[in-house]
Amino acid sequence: MTLTRVVLASGRTVGLSHLRLSSTYDGLLEGYPHQALNDRRVKRLVAAATAEYPRTPTHLVPPPREHPDDGRAGRTRPFGPVEILPPVACIGLFESAPVAPDNDPVLHGSSLTIVWFQATPQPPSGHDADQGLREVAWEELAEDYEI
Repeated sequence: MTLTRVVLASGRTVGLSHLRLSSTYDGLLEGYPHQALNDRRVKRLVAAATAEYPRTPTHLVPPPREHPDDGRAGRTRPFGPVEILPPVACIGLFESAPVAPDNDPVLHGSSLTIVWFQATPQPPSGHDADQGLREVAWEELAEDYEI
């Protein structure tokens, strides 16, 4: 069952069938978010998505990274400057019509697991989804499967 549909920038409509949301900084009890920590969190999220959906390719939408310390001269931190990712980490399994034009749309579909970050815990929908999510190059990244 499709939870929601997203319209990609290419015009293709993809259905979201599975969605996992989590707090980006869940478990961060002390310290602060910085580039190395964020890189590890992103890498673990991609690995979790790949393990959860091993039969579909996984794609990471590069997250926006805020640097609130920029411009504050003289401020040094032990792990480098503060770097903040959006607060909600997402893993979604998306499905659509087949990519290959020779595949019968009644017998085939295409799928892609996508990892992205967003500002709110609301599921993406229609044209209102995160711009990075809407710009996914489905035809290049998704794989066809037989129903």
